[in-house]
Amino acid sequence: MDQDLHSIQQARSLLRKSRKAWEAYHTFDQEKVDAVVRAMVRAGIDASERLAFMAAKETGFGRVESKIQKNLFATRTLSERMRGMKTCGIINTTHDGKVWEIANPMGIVAALVPSTNPTSTAMYKAIIAAKARCGVVLSPHPRAKDCTLEALRVVATAAYRAGAPEGLFGCMTAISIEGTNALMEDPETDVILATGGGAMVKAAYSKGKPAFGVGSGNVPVYVDRSADCVKAAKDITYGVSFDWGTLCSTERSIVADQPALSRLKTALIAEGAYFTDASETDMLRRYVVPGGRLNIDQVGKSPAEIARGAGFDVPDSTRALVAQVSKVGKQEPLSMETLSPILSLFVEDGWQAGCERCKEILDFGGIGHTLGIHAGNERIIREFALQKPAMRIVVNSVCALGSVGFTTALFPAMTLGPGTIGGSITGDNISPMHLLNIKRVAFETAPINPPQHSRKDPASPPPAQRATSATEPAISTAGGPPVPWMESVEARLRERTSGSPKKRLTPPKSGQPADPVPNASSSGASDTQTSSDPGLSQDRIDQIAAQYRKS
Repeated sequence: MDQDLHSIQQARSLLRKSRKAWEAYHTFDQEKVDAVVRAMVRAGIDASERLAFMAAKETGFGRVESKIQKNLFATRTLSERMRGMKTCGIINTTHDGKVWEIANPMGIVAALVPSTNPTSTAMYKAIIAAKARCGVVLSPHPRAKDCTLEALRVVATAAYRAGAPEGLFGCMTAISIEGTNALMEDPETDVILATGGGAMVKAAYSKGKPAFGVGSGNVPVYVDRSADCVKAAKDITYGVSFDWGTLCSTERSIVADQPALSRLKTALIAEGAYFTDASETDMLRRYVVPGGRLNIDQVGKSPAEIARGAGFDVPDSTRALVAQVSKVGKQEPLSMETLSPILSLFVEDGWQAGCERCKEILDFGGIGHTLGIHAGNERIIREFALQKPAMRIVVNSVCALGSVGFTTALFPAMTLGPGTIGGSITGDNISPMHLLNIKRVAFETAPINPPQHSRKDPASPPPAQRATSATEPAISTAGGPPVPWMESVEARLRERTSGSPKKRLTPPKSGQPADPVPNASSSGASDTQTSSDPGLSQDRIDQIAAQYRKS
């Protein structure tokens, strides 16, 4: 069979197996689901080091020690933050128990996995799918096929031993564009979870399926004159050297406030950054982006390897290459996302100018994704938060790790939504909750027809599950006293049926208003209410309508 046909058939077969297993798995209760997830997490933790070595060897990207940390983050840290998360049955109640929220799994997830984070993303997507009672079929990047398959095998085997139905998890091994398209388009696929390049994300959104697609990040970091420049330098250098820049949330550009430049540069050099001169910067441009296309050979490589490839030498201990530039866009290749430990440096005088430069960088390939800021002035932090087109703004921390929830309280995720401005349906860090449909059961709170005899409402969920929203106004419960506007309506209805005489409607004389409004002190029948009164009787409405038609 031809490779493309084999790939298409494999996608179909894996989806059908996952669907059959899901028919049983989606009925599991919370206790069974959590037991499956715990087993997957433990297996992923135990295999984190081995999988890191596999990924580094197969892809040639990044640092083994960073990949171990990512694998632990996608299992142990993720598990810690999911503790207590309800994803089965009634997961919440609001409005004093009058609205129940019930979790329904979306079904089968088609998950695309990038080569830059192949094992951590594979385990993360499998675990959040299992937590949401979904099945999942992975499509790995061809460059990371074996390590992605092994990462899924590790957690899937543990899940099956813990009681999950066989076939719930699948991974394609016959990789082709046609096969990946078939995976996303197949009727058995319920939702697409795509992490990778911009072209792949656009393809995911073109399949007519619900999809969470996240593409590239081109992350600028602003360093204000009020910043702790030593900490800023440590954080930036740590971020750009973590797995040699392969995270999409890695710091890509520094926008330095002019008064902070000297202090920041000194601190960056102390942390192992190498500032290229004009000729080295030119060599770097030609090597990293030859002919306007990103050179894959420099992705996830050390600064020393990149420098040698470009034609100059730096110490092996170098942790980042810093090139000062003045333009953003195609005319400056180093202003794009390189997926390597290269930082472009822009110098601006004042936070307003720095703010505009950061916007420009985000517009060039990272719109909606992530921005970092180092500042001690809260007003400036607030202005950046309000003005920047980024769904994550990481303050005074390692941006590469803060955005994914490692050094911040954001949800731990290997898939980060850039919002609609970045072409995605969400700006969230993707969690199991994004793979759930929330069904709502709503009991009457403002009756049109009050009960005619005493009755009891259906039993509410256990008190431990109830959570009344503090922001909602208090409302009456079914069978209780009507809310104010309802009292007004009912009073008018009683008046209408009481048999009291109605004021006769007299056609207006010439030049006289059609419907004079009596003074507040005057006495009048109920049908002379002002037009703003929501309690107008039906007779009065009919009279006004007749008068309108006559005129």
